[in-house]
Amino acid sequence: MAMEEKMKMQLIGWAEKYNDPVYFQEDPIIFPKYFAAASAAGGNAGQNPSEYRLADIEIAAVIASHLAWGRRSMIVRDCRRALDEMQWRPYEYVMNGEYRDENASLHRTVKWSEFAEICRRLKNIYSTYGSLECLDTSQIRTMVFGQKDDPKAPSKKINMMRRWMVRDDGKVDLGVWKHSDKKDLLIPLDVHVYEMAYSLGLTSRKQKDMRTVHEITEAFREIFPDDPCKGDFALFGYGLYRMDNED
Repeated sequence: MAMEEKMKMQLIGWAEKYNDPVYFQEDPIIFPKYFAAASAAGGNAGQNPSEYRLADIEIAAVIASHLAWGRRSMIVRDCRRALDEMQWRPYEYVMNGEYRDENASLHRTVKWSEFAEICRRLKNIYSTYGSLECLDTSQIRTMVFGQKDDPKAPSKKINMMRRWMVRDDGKVDLGVWKHSDKKDLLIPLDVHVYEMAYSLGLTSRKQKDMRTVHEITEAFREIFPDDPCKGDFALFGYGLYRMDNED
Protein backbone atom coordinates (compact mmCIF):
# COMPACT_ATOMS: atom_id res chain seq x y z
CA MET A 1 0.00 0.00 0.00
CA ALA A 2 1.33 3.39 -0.97
CA MET A 3 2.09 5.75 1.86
CA GLU A 4 -0.42 8.54 2.44
CA GLU A 5 0.78 11.88 1.12
CA LYS A 6 0.29 13.62 4.46
CA MET A 7 2.43 11.04 6.23
CA LYS A 8 5.07 11.24 3.50
CA MET A 9 5.31 15.02 3.81
CA GLN A 10 5.56 14.81 7.60
CA LEU A 11 8.41 12.30 7.40
CA ILE A 12 10.21 14.45 4.83
CA GLY A 13 9.80 17.45 7.13
CA TRP A 14 11.26 15.62 10.13
CA ALA A 15 14.14 14.24 8.08
CA GLU A 16 15.04 17.67 6.73
CA LYS A 17 14.82 19.33 10.13
CA TYR A 18 16.73 16.76 12.19
CA ASN A 19 19.46 15.93 9.67
CA ASP A 20 21.41 18.69 11.38
CA PRO A 21 24.56 18.49 13.55
CA VAL A 22 22.93 20.68 16.22
CA TYR A 23 20.90 17.64 17.37
CA PHE A 24 23.95 15.36 17.50
CA GLN A 25 26.45 17.30 19.57
CA GLU A 26 26.17 14.73 22.37
CA ASP A 27 25.93 11.60 20.26
CA PRO A 28 28.47 8.82 19.66
CA ILE A 29 28.92 9.98 16.07
CA ILE A 30 30.98 12.90 17.38
CA PHE A 31 33.96 10.58 17.91
CA PRO A 32 34.52 9.32 14.35
CA LYS A 33 33.52 12.81 13.23
CA TYR A 34 36.36 14.31 15.28
CA PHE A 35 38.91 12.14 13.48
CA ALA A 36 37.32 12.80 10.09
CA ALA A 37 37.44 16.57 10.65
CA ALA A 38 41.04 16.46 11.88
CA SER A 39 42.07 14.33 8.92
CA ALA A 40 40.37 16.70 6.48
CA ALA A 41 42.21 19.59 8.13
CA GLY A 42 45.52 17.84 7.47
CA GLY A 43 46.39 16.86 11.02
CA ASN A 44 45.00 16.15 14.44
CA ALA A 45 44.37 19.46 16.13
CA GLY A 46 48.03 20.09 16.91
CA GLN A 47 48.61 16.98 19.00
CA ASN A 48 50.92 15.43 16.42
CA PRO A 49 52.06 16.57 13.00
CA SER A 50 51.11 13.29 11.35
CA GLU A 51 47.69 12.96 9.79
CA TYR A 52 45.00 10.64 11.01
CA ARG A 53 44.24 7.70 8.74
CA LEU A 54 40.93 6.43 7.48
CA ALA A 55 41.54 3.57 9.91
CA ASP A 56 41.46 6.03 12.85
CA ILE A 57 37.98 7.13 11.76
CA GLU A 58 36.87 3.53 11.28
CA ILE A 59 38.15 2.34 14.67
CA ALA A 60 36.48 5.27 16.41
CA ALA A 61 33.26 4.36 14.59
CA VAL A 62 33.57 0.70 15.64
CA ILE A 63 34.03 1.64 19.30
CA ALA A 64 31.29 4.30 19.26
CA SER A 65 28.75 2.05 17.53
CA HIS A 66 29.56 -0.87 19.83
CA LEU A 67 28.91 1.23 22.94
CA ALA A 68 25.82 2.94 21.48
CA TRP A 69 23.13 1.60 23.79
CA GLY A 70 21.65 3.32 26.82
CA ARG A 71 21.57 7.02 27.66
CA ARG A 72 23.47 9.16 25.19
CA SER A 73 25.33 10.97 27.97
CA MET A 74 26.66 7.64 29.30
CA ILE A 75 27.56 6.45 25.81
CA VAL A 76 29.53 9.64 25.13
CA ARG A 77 31.25 9.43 28.51
CA ASP A 78 32.36 5.85 27.95
CA CYS A 79 33.40 6.35 24.33
CA ARG A 80 35.64 9.12 25.63
CA ARG A 81 37.06 6.73 28.23
CA ALA A 82 37.93 4.23 25.50
CA LEU A 83 39.61 6.87 23.34
CA ASP A 84 41.48 8.25 26.35
CA GLU A 85 42.86 4.73 26.85
CA MET A 86 43.95 4.85 23.19
CA GLN A 87 45.50 8.29 23.76
CA TRP A 88 43.35 9.43 20.83
CA ARG A 89 45.51 7.44 18.39
CA PRO A 90 43.16 4.51 17.64
CA TYR A 91 45.11 2.95 14.77
CA GLU A 92 48.45 3.16 16.57
CA TYR A 93 46.88 1.68 19.71
CA VAL A 94 45.32 -1.21 17.78
CA MET A 95 48.47 -2.03 15.83
CA ASN A 96 50.69 -1.76 18.92
CA GLY A 97 48.98 -4.84 20.32
CA GLU A 98 48.97 -3.91 24.02
CA TYR A 99 45.41 -3.43 25.25
CA ARG A 100 43.62 -2.84 28.51
CA ASP A 101 42.27 -6.32 29.14
CA GLU A 102 40.37 -6.75 32.41
CA ASN A 103 36.92 -7.67 33.67
CA ALA A 104 36.08 -4.14 34.81
CA SER A 105 33.19 -2.47 33.01
CA LEU A 106 33.87 -0.05 30.17
CA HIS A 107 30.19 0.61 29.39
CA ARG A 108 27.28 -1.15 31.07
CA THR A 109 27.92 -4.88 30.50
CA VAL A 110 30.74 -4.26 27.99
CA LYS A 111 34.01 -5.04 29.76
CA TRP A 112 37.50 -3.84 28.90
CA SER A 113 38.30 -7.46 27.97
CA GLU A 114 35.67 -7.27 25.21
CA PHE A 115 37.21 -3.99 24.04
CA ALA A 116 40.61 -5.73 23.93
CA GLU A 117 39.23 -8.59 21.84
CA ILE A 118 37.79 -6.13 19.32
CA CYS A 119 41.19 -4.43 19.13
CA ARG A 120 42.92 -7.78 18.51
CA ARG A 121 40.53 -8.61 15.71
CA LEU A 122 40.97 -5.15 14.19
CA LYS A 123 44.74 -5.62 14.24
CA ASN A 124 44.36 -8.86 12.28
CA ILE A 125 42.07 -7.15 9.77
CA TYR A 126 44.33 -4.14 9.25
CA SER A 127 47.28 -6.47 8.78
CA THR A 128 45.50 -7.67 5.62
CA TYR A 129 43.09 -4.92 4.53
CA GLY A 130 43.53 -1.18 4.29
CA SER A 131 39.94 -0.43 5.28
CA LEU A 132 36.86 -2.02 6.81
CA GLU A 133 34.78 -0.79 3.88
CA CYS A 134 35.49 -3.97 1.91
CA LEU A 135 33.80 -6.12 4.58
CA ASP A 136 30.12 -7.03 4.32
CA THR A 137 27.74 -7.12 7.27
CA SER A 138 28.41 -10.77 8.03
CA GLN A 139 32.17 -10.20 7.98
CA ILE A 140 31.96 -7.14 10.24
CA ARG A 141 29.73 -9.08 12.61
CA THR A 142 32.12 -12.03 12.86
CA MET A 143 35.56 -10.55 12.13
CA VAL A 144 35.22 -7.26 14.04
CA PHE A 145 32.66 -7.84 16.77
CA GLY A 146 33.33 -11.56 17.25
CA GLN A 147 29.67 -12.57 17.03
CA LYS A 148 28.21 -15.63 15.34
CA ASP A 149 26.92 -15.13 11.83
CA ASP A 150 23.15 -14.60 11.96
CA PRO A 151 21.46 -13.47 8.72
CA LYS A 152 18.21 -12.83 10.62
CA ALA A 153 19.76 -10.44 13.16
CA PRO A 154 19.00 -6.73 12.58
CA SER A 155 22.71 -5.82 13.02
CA LYS A 156 21.83 -2.37 14.35
CA LYS A 157 25.34 -1.27 15.29
CA ILE A 158 26.72 -2.28 11.87
CA ASN A 159 23.97 -0.52 9.91
CA MET A 160 24.40 2.57 12.07
CA MET A 161 28.15 2.58 11.48
CA ARG A 162 27.58 2.17 7.74
CA ARG A 163 25.20 5.13 7.77
CA TRP A 164 27.81 7.27 9.51
CA MET A 165 30.56 6.26 7.11
CA VAL A 166 28.67 6.29 3.79
CA ARG A 167 26.06 9.07 3.77
CA ASP A 168 27.71 12.07 2.19
CA ASP A 169 25.41 15.09 2.32
CA GLY A 170 27.92 16.95 4.52
CA LYS A 171 25.57 17.39 7.47
CA VAL A 172 25.55 14.78 10.25
CA ASP A 173 27.19 11.78 8.59
CA LEU A 174 30.80 11.52 7.43
CA GLY A 175 30.83 10.25 3.84
CA VAL A 176 34.34 8.79 4.11
CA TRP A 177 33.57 5.42 2.53
CA LYS A 178 33.72 6.44 -1.10
CA HIS A 179 33.17 3.03 -2.70
CA SER A 180 29.75 2.40 -1.12
CA ASP A 181 26.37 3.73 -2.25
CA LYS A 182 23.99 5.27 0.27
CA LYS A 183 21.02 3.84 -1.63
CA ASP A 184 22.09 0.38 -0.38
CA LEU A 185 22.13 1.33 3.31
CA LEU A 186 19.68 -0.21 5.79
CA ILE A 187 17.89 1.42 8.71
CA PRO A 188 19.63 0.76 12.08
CA LEU A 189 16.92 -1.07 14.01
CA ASP A 190 16.75 -1.18 17.79
CA VAL A 191 13.75 -1.40 20.11
CA HIS A 192 13.04 2.35 20.05
CA VAL A 193 13.34 2.64 16.27
CA TYR A 194 11.09 -0.40 15.87
CA GLU A 195 8.42 1.07 18.16
CA MET A 196 8.40 4.34 16.25
CA ALA A 197 8.34 2.65 12.85
CA TYR A 198 5.55 0.33 13.97
CA SER A 199 3.43 3.17 15.37
CA LEU A 200 3.85 5.06 12.08
CA GLY A 201 2.75 2.02 10.08
CA LEU A 202 6.11 1.57 8.37
CA THR A 203 6.07 -2.09 9.37
CA SER A 204 3.39 -4.47 10.58
CA ARG A 205 5.81 -7.20 11.64
CA LYS A 206 6.21 -8.16 15.28
CA GLN A 207 9.74 -9.51 14.96
CA LYS A 208 12.69 -7.14 15.27
CA ASP A 209 14.75 -8.93 12.66
CA MET A 210 16.40 -8.33 9.31
CA ARG A 211 13.13 -8.79 7.40
CA THR A 212 11.70 -5.93 9.44
CA VAL A 213 14.81 -3.85 8.74
CA HIS A 214 14.24 -4.33 5.01
CA GLU A 215 10.52 -3.56 5.31
CA ILE A 216 11.15 -0.25 7.09
CA THR A 217 13.98 0.61 4.70
CA GLU A 218 11.72 -0.07 1.71
CA ALA A 219 9.06 2.23 3.19
CA PHE A 220 11.64 5.01 3.37
CA ARG A 221 12.92 4.17 -0.12
CA GLU A 222 9.49 5.23 -1.38
CA ILE A 223 10.24 8.72 0.00
CA PHE A 224 14.03 8.88 -0.41
CA PRO A 225 14.75 6.48 -3.30
CA ASP A 226 18.49 7.20 -3.43
CA ASP A 227 19.00 7.67 0.31
CA PRO A 228 16.58 5.56 2.40
CA CYS A 229 18.60 5.98 5.61
CA LYS A 230 17.70 9.65 5.59
CA GLY A 231 14.55 8.22 7.12
CA ASP A 232 16.54 7.51 10.29
CA PHE A 233 16.43 11.25 10.99
CA ALA A 234 12.66 11.26 10.42
CA LEU A 235 12.27 8.60 13.12
CA PHE A 236 14.53 10.62 15.42
CA GLY A 237 12.29 13.64 14.81
CA TYR A 238 9.14 11.62 15.38
CA GLY A 239 10.59 10.42 18.69
CA LEU A 240 11.11 14.02 19.83
CA TYR A 241 7.64 15.00 18.57
CA ARG A 242 6.06 12.12 20.50
CA MET A 243 7.93 13.09 23.69
CA ASP A 244 6.78 16.68 23.34
CA ASN A 245 3.15 15.59 22.94
CA GLU A 246 2.94 13.06 25.74
CA ASP A 247 0.42 13.85 28.46
